[in-house]
Amino acid sequence: MLRQKPLLAVTALALFLLSFSSYNRPSATARIDAQALYASFAAEADTLLVVSEAYQKLQNSQSSLKKALSETRLAYKQISFLLEYYYPAFTEAHLNGAPLLHAEKYSTHSLVKPPKGLQVLDEMIFAEDAAQQRSEIAILCRELANKCRELQPELNRKTFLLEEVVEACRMELIRLFSMGIAGFDTPGSANALPEAASAIDAMKTVLDGQAILQGTRYADRIAPLLESARQQLLASPDFDTFDRLAFLKAYINPLYQQLGHLQSDLGLEAAVPFPTGRNAQSANLFAPDFLDPYFYTELQRQEDNASLRTLGRQLFYDERLSRSGDISCATCHKPELAFTDGQPKSDSNVKGETVLRNAPTLLNAVYADRFFYDMRAFTLEQQAEHVIYNTDEFNTEYEAILSFLNKDKGYARQFKAIFGRGRINRDRFAKALSSYVLSLQSFDSPFDQYVRGETTALSDEAKLGFNLFMGKAACGTCHFPPTFSGLMPPYYTKNESEILGVLQSPYSLQKKADPDPGRQNNGLHYEDVWIYGQSFRTPGLRNVEKTAPYFHNGAYPTLEMALEFYNHGGGAGLGLDVPNQTLPPDALGLSPKEKGAIVAFLKSLTDVKY
Repeated sequence: MLRQKPLLAVTALALFLLSFSSYNRPSATARIDAQALYASFAAEADTLLVVSEAYQKLQNSQSSLKKALSETRLAYKQISFLLEYYYPAFTEAHLNGAPLLHAEKYSTHSLVKPPKGLQVLDEMIFAEDAAQQRSEIAILCRELANKCRELQPELNRKTFLLEEVVEACRMELIRLFSMGIAGFDTPGSANALPEAASAIDAMKTVLDGQAILQGTRYADRIAPLLESARQQLLASPDFDTFDRLAFLKAYINPLYQQLGHLQSDLGLEAAVPFPTGRNAQSANLFAPDFLDPYFYTELQRQEDNASLRTLGRQLFYDERLSRSGDISCATCHKPELAFTDGQPKSDSNVKGETVLRNAPTLLNAVYADRFFYDMRAFTLEQQAEHVIYNTDEFNTEYEAILSFLNKDKGYARQFKAIFGRGRINRDRFAKALSSYVLSLQSFDSPFDQYVRGETTALSDEAKLGFNLFMGKAACGTCHFPPTFSGLMPPYYTKNESEILGVLQSPYSLQKKADPDPGRQNNGLHYEDVWIYGQSFRTPGLRNVEKTAPYFHNGAYPTLEMALEFYNHGGGAGLGLDVPNQTLPPDALGLSPKEKGAIVAFLKSLTDVKY
């Protein structure tokens, strides 16, 4: 339900281009008139600049400015699937970054930078107070036009390989579904559907121009699907009522699968130029193997096996690893509660006291680049280390744990059978524990089975709830599918934190924001900046029916109460002063029927095997 922060910007164009220069695999050269497509976008950006400067001088209307921006954005969508494939950091930093302040790291500290690009302009130009921002709008339009020209010489020299273009189309389908038609980059205009149609039209035009694709499955399967998807989007101008679930099943997943088959038919490698957590061999956005869990952990796939996982499970439930001898990982992460503990804040090892925050689920915990609500850990292995040393939790150290394990004949025998000779050390311990936590994957809920076509059993209420979640309610602009967490598509390499203004107690007549500083106080000096105050990592919503109470402080006991908090616009919507709240403060205006439908959808994400 939140807007996403942009990636850290790298301002030197040479660095953006250098990151791709070493990537070069042999393939058929694709025929693309990228120069013309980009020139059209740059020309529209120039026109937008002229219109914005006239608006600044009170020489034209806001409607003319809106029209110029819409034309610029449609032109951008004609080339965006290539730009965001080859130059993702550049487009994020300068062309289409989200409209939120962000922190750029410099050595041991960070500087707060304002956002730039088309998303920012979309929010500003379509705002009711646009007239009060005339100068700022003109400045941003000039920066956009200048950055457009900066990239143009590189595109004029570029050679496009067919394997790259096909993969760029597959990634655009992910982006289009998870962000585009969800309204992520049209926060003011809500022009998501015509922009998505423009993006699909661009992909079809480029693929139509590849002679090598004639006579393949592209011509008789993919091209008709693309055209039908485009027509469906154009015939559905109402953002709020668009059936995203039907569009996913009828077009996004089939196109994604068919493009994957096309790659296999032509012997094209699934060429991804930058690191990604996505498994390019997967055929469905909601397949269990869509994401690669080993991308997110120090444990390698070839090291993992059933014996290691069994050993990790044993360690997970062993209370003897804590100093007190009565706390294990399972104390706060119970399987029957989707690996949470059902308490607002977990019990400390000190009787009568609690730890700082609510225990999050461990289901799908591996799919992240940052861990804990305050994002202080960067790997699963580092997450375990924080628990081990925390005086409120295990209150011990690795030396004590390893000493115990090496003296225990049963553990010594198990470790030796898996790793061979040598003492049990931190690396072997971490690999075993990571293997078990990594295995706690959840992509087999009734919703998943329905989307994959394995069943037709999904209630109309849950279907409506999904469409609201990904549309009117704007939940999907922060809780991205398929994890429904802050793991951001289409590369799935970065988690974000958000500021909601969560109440200290929703029952109190005098509303107060929870004082927990969150990410700003996570021990990383370069994140001690004001825009991270009261900022918390966006959790996944799978199995959320079983993980009450909610939010970092566990103050909300039911899904209905948590949803009502969002419906009001968070803390700011309730009248609190919440600096840099990333949740829009405007009320969503959801009816009781709509709120019930969203809850029904969330409950359909409960995995039956857990």
